[in-house]
Amino acid sequence: MVRDTNAMIAGMAPVLDPETYHFVTLPEGAALPGAALASFVEDEGLSVILPEALAKELGLLSETPMRRITLSVYSALDGVGLTAAVAGALAEAGIPCNMVAATRHDHAFVPVAQAVQAMTILKALASDGETRDV
Repeated sequence: MVRDTNAMIAGMAPVLDPETYHFVTLPEGAALPGAALASFVEDEGLSVILPEALAKELGLLSETPMRRITLSVYSALDGVGLTAAVAGALAEAGIPCNMVAATRHDHAFVPVAQAVQAMTILKALASDGETRDV
């Protein structure tokens, strides 16, 4: 498990998932689909991240289809700076980014059309091994 900011950035080894995902809110009373990648209970309802085929099947395609970039470094939950560095580097390039942290890895969701550019930026950030001011 890595806590040091520079070590997390240098070791992030981003991997682009070939799947397309949609962030949606399920209708009130709807059950959580078993194939949901992630879910979060918000005041407005149950937000889920769905693979595109399932989102389409349920009639829940979003306006902004996303690709997931997994940061392969096993970052500590109390590590500081990885999310800021990633989101900051993407923001500088005008790429929207939705970060989702799980127990072992962080995941950056970016618009489908900008996923390859985002990967280039994150690989360069990792090879620099530097933090960015956010």
